[in-house]
Amino acid sequence: MLDHIRSGDWLTPERARVYAAMIAVIGACGLLFIWMTGGAVTDRFGRPIGTDFSGIWTAGRMVLEGNAAGPFDPWIHFAYQRQTYGDPNVEVYGWHYPPFFLGLAAALALLPYVPALAVWQASSLALYLAAIRAIGPRVPGWWLVALGFPAVFVTLGHGQNAFLTAGLLGLGLVLLDRRPILAGLLIGLLAYKPQFGLVLPVMMLAGGHIRASIAAGVTVAAMAVAVTLWLGPDVWIAFHEGLTFTREIVLDQGVTGWHKIQSTFSAFRMLGAPLGLAYGAQFAVTAVVVAVLALAAWRGCDRRLVAAMTATGALLATPYSLDYDMAILGVALAFAAAHGVEKGFAPYEKSLLALVWIVPLLARAVMMTTGVPLGVLVMALFFGLLAKRALVAEPDAGGIRFAGT
Repeated sequence: MLDHIRSGDWLTPERARVYAAMIAVIGACGLLFIWMTGGAVTDRFGRPIGTDFSGIWTAGRMVLEGNAAGPFDPWIHFAYQRQTYGDPNVEVYGWHYPPFFLGLAAALALLPYVPALAVWQASSLALYLAAIRAIGPRVPGWWLVALGFPAVFVTLGHGQNAFLTAGLLGLGLVLLDRRPILAGLLIGLLAYKPQFGLVLPVMMLAGGHIRASIAAGVTVAAMAVAVTLWLGPDVWIAFHEGLTFTREIVLDQGVTGWHKIQSTFSAFRMLGAPLGLAYGAQFAVTAVVVAVLALAAWRGCDRRLVAAMTATGALLATPYSLDYDMAILGVALAFAAAHGVEKGFAPYEKSLLALVWIVPLLARAVMMTTGVPLGVLVMALFFGLLAKRALVAEPDAGGIRFAGT
């Protein structure tokens, strides 16, 4: 058995498609059952369908009604959600994003809740699939493996923005060499999820992607100016005040649930570590990730491996990354698979790719029942393998190319 795990010969393309189809069917049926056995806009557990999307949609409604600062005050935002659904006991979901994201939230809020959720999920899922298509090897059934990726159904169940994050990141990375200005624009748009932004400037500057770095900076600055002209400077004051709640209640106290947060910080907190030790452990992991990624980018290592390290490192480097954010691993897997198909897979690599692919399905449950941070451990192992392959190989003379070109 160990020989099969080492070689990865057990993971044939046919088996990969069958496993993905099984997960896709089970995931889709489970979500449909939860959604269709509830109310008009609530699921069978009395939560808004798409749960976290409720926080986005209601924030957009508040903006349309002239209260752009309201979403940043959790108590005002929560009260608005309860009033909207006419239920004082309905679960409420916070707004933890910079003002940039209010424009998209307001656009979605022009539609009724369920159609808005459908448009949101369909369009962002399409972006995610476009990124995987651009990155990955052109093999039969690639779309099935991408759709069956368990993080897809975690994201759908939460109505979250992980597809948008993964799509922007994946397309930005794949275009760095071919279209640096466009790549920088896409990466700049990721400012709506600032916790994933630490590794990107490091990789881009160390890798010499100056034009893309400038484009990303200009994009962020333009968004800041636009939202200030639209909503006024007070929205930034409200955002700053809202950060206190996000940091102290959501992150430091872990009201979201430590088992849902897939980070070194969360793992230490779940084990009972004091706040300082948990932050110290996270800082150490972040420092290692940033340093190794900078070295790989500076040395000009294979762009696909550096891109996979960037996507995985973005998750490892932040203290606040939830299991639905693991959709970003789809980008890392696509880059790693593209590299492996062309250059060959290292021992245990194919089996590790399979473990990374399935871990979003297991991470929350394993951490909740055993306390073992399976998601963090698997991501760290994956990052280490990518770094080893990148740093021991010859520098990449070319750059990322679209698969098949």
